[in-house]
Amino acid sequence: MKIQDFDFHLPPELIAQFPPEQRASSRMLHLEGSTGALQDAMFTDLPGYLRAGDVMVFNDTRVIKARLYGVKDSGGKVEVMVERVLDAHRAMAIIRASHSPKPGSKLFLADAIEVTVLDSEDHFYTLRFDHDSTVIDLLERYGNLPLPPYISRTATQADEARYQTVYAKQTGAVAAPTAGLHFDEPMLETLRGIGVVISHVTLHVGSGTFQPVRVENIADHKMHREIFHVPAETVESIRHAKAVGGRVLAVGTTSLRALEAAATAIEGVDEDGYELITGHGETDIFITPGYRFRVVERLLTNFHLPRSTLLMLVSAFGGLENIRRAYQHAIEERYRFFSYGDAMLIERES
Repeated sequence: MKIQDFDFHLPPELIAQFPPEQRASSRMLHLEGSTGALQDAMFTDLPGYLRAGDVMVFNDTRVIKARLYGVKDSGGKVEVMVERVLDAHRAMAIIRASHSPKPGSKLFLADAIEVTVLDSEDHFYTLRFDHDSTVIDLLERYGNLPLPPYISRTATQADEARYQTVYAKQTGAVAAPTAGLHFDEPMLETLRGIGVVISHVTLHVGSGTFQPVRVENIADHKMHREIFHVPAETVESIRHAKAVGGRVLAVGTTSLRALEAAATAIEGVDEDGYELITGHGETDIFITPGYRFRVVERLLTNFHLPRSTLLMLVSAFGGLENIRRAYQHAIEERYRFFSYGDAMLIERES
């Protein structure tokens, strides 16, 4: 397929620059993938689409203050965006500067941290933080929240709470799993009260989630790798749900990617046969139309960027033509797009 198959015109004023006043006050567009039927709803209507025995899987990653500003040892200004914390004193990062720093050179960040550039590969640099404190501690103390590039303002103190899910636990993401931003504690309690099983995975969202696809043929695109973990209790809750007729709803594309990455096809069984395994690792799974979903039947997500891998994923899940019509409807009805925007509940096409 070609990149233009996933393009659309989005009026700039529909890009949400601020979160809604209350987390659960967004709108929600429901798409029935098997028929293409659309229904305008509110996010507070979500419990009405669920039943006892269903499993909802949330990504419990926590966003780090990944952006640092400073200077190179040559005096030039530099911006460092930590992509992944490797250990207590090393991190992988993207560096923006007028001239790329060389291995062995020094960076001085936030007027407090000396960093050594160790090496670089595929636009990412490995950095050593020459400080007694850990990378995570230094980022928390001196870093800036990395709001997405389409939010055209600097992060505020309010964003430090709102660009984080209420159930965030595992530190390591540089972007929020934004479908989860709609949930507050009363909504989670309501879902538990009707018998919905709440489970978690971890996928540390990388900055690659915002990288545009630069190839004409999407099959030539190389996905960034992200760390994920699917715990045993989540695997067990999904197995039980499947056994009793419950449905699996992934909250966000990151939860879906973690679950599908952990699903291994069983040799000698038809294409629907798979084993969902407990595991911790890296995934660069690239889901495009034609992908055979094994685990997830329903997806709660936000509205995504034109030409993005996330738009390709939801097109695979809900059907390309269905998603095209749904996005056109959302634009006509003035839904709010992207991280702080409205939600979409998608029933799988097949």
